[in-house]
Amino acid sequence: MSRVDEREGAASVPRSRRIHPAWFVAATALVALIGAAGFRAAPGVLMLPLEQEFGWSLTEMSVAVTLNLLLFGLTAPFAAALMQRFGIRAVTATALMLIAAGAALTVLVTAPWMLLLTWGLLIGLGTGSMALVFAATVTDTWFAKRRGLVSGVLTAGSATGQLIFLPIIAVAAEDYGWRIASLIIASGALLVVPLVLALLRDRPSDLGVGRYGEPDAAVEKAPARPARAARGEGAAALALRALRDASKVRAFWALVVGFAICGATTNGLVGTHFIPSAHDHGMPQTTAAGLLAVVGIFDIAGTVLSGWLTDRVNPRILLAVYYAGRGVSLLFLPGLLSSTVQPSIVVFIVVYGLDWVATVPPTIALCREIFGDRGPLVFGWVFAAHQVGAGIASVLAGIVRDQTGQYTVAWFAAAGLCVVAAVISGAITRRPRSRALR
Repeated sequence: MSRVDEREGAASVPRSRRIHPAWFVAATALVALIGAAGFRAAPGVLMLPLEQEFGWSLTEMSVAVTLNLLLFGLTAPFAAALMQRFGIRAVTATALMLIAAGAALTVLVTAPWMLLLTWGLLIGLGTGSMALVFAATVTDTWFAKRRGLVSGVLTAGSATGQLIFLPIIAVAAEDYGWRIASLIIASGALLVVPLVLALLRDRPSDLGVGRYGEPDAAVEKAPARPARAARGEGAAALALRALRDASKVRAFWALVVGFAICGATTNGLVGTHFIPSAHDHGMPQTTAAGLLAVVGIFDIAGTVLSGWLTDRVNPRILLAVYYAGRGVSLLFLPGLLSSTVQPSIVVFIVVYGLDWVATVPPTIALCREIFGDRGPLVFGWVFAAHQVGAGIASVLAGIVRDQTGQYTVAWFAAAGLCVVAAVISGAITRRPRSRALR
């Protein structure tokens, strides 16, 4: 063949895309997570205005929030199965519309039980379908490389959304009323739906490409849909089958226990009881709330950094280090709390913020490593354990405070649990995917 023919042949080969479609999908998923995060910042802002207008107790409204938290966790594995069966785009759009409907219908409530339907059921199902399992599914479906980084960025999206919405909702509730604030939440979720429908795709084969980091030719070898879904297995059966099979693997229980402790020591303990504990030491509630908001800022940086590290470091080592560091922080916390903000408590806030959900990328990576293509389904159940742990810790810490008059025992107990999580996470053994789930 002449050089001219070679040049003509080379010219006839399509140039590779400068930007892989997976990055557009990830960007759309990030915006969707931000739009879905509005309600996660709302209850603390809206409870007081509702109490002032209707005279409802915080306990009555907290029941709806509790239902929301439970559904937020327990919906995740079934949402992952629905995404495998019906596609990421359809499930995500539906979830956003549920969140928008729940927030918008809140303006019509006249009794506490109505919050169970809006805050609890509708928004709980919607946010549960947009939980961390969504990030895991998008990452696993679209990326063969940079998975840790992508899962870290997407996980941080939820925290970013809360930071964006919290001041907006607070100002709106104070200046225009809680109903306008609720409609802002609904609008934030609803405005993302057209973007999801236009740009989010279910799988790389829809665009005739392979996942990012693998050749496009790989699409020819991949089935259009998961084999079980193609045979018509229901989403609930798919999720329950994944739980049944995963429960036979010892590593699954190590991940479950570790992530339950993660939820207990973040959302359940610090997220719920840091402000009243600081107040017990004479610190104003507004100051303590400001410190907790700073946790959210460093949470973003820590999660993205953890994702980057997950691509380069054994995730077992990362989890062991994260949990051990968290335990040491909690061990010192009772001695750091005081009536004023001291440099020592600022150090705690920074460290705890960096560590808050840094556990997510390595946990997702281990689910993928051990359970293969059913990793997102298994992670859904692991995430459910996270929320259960949070709920249990929230109640037990309250009991400790009522019985002893302080939180010291709760902080020390949590520190001990973190040591347990560090040990079992570091000891997770490798297991071939072919043997993990059948």
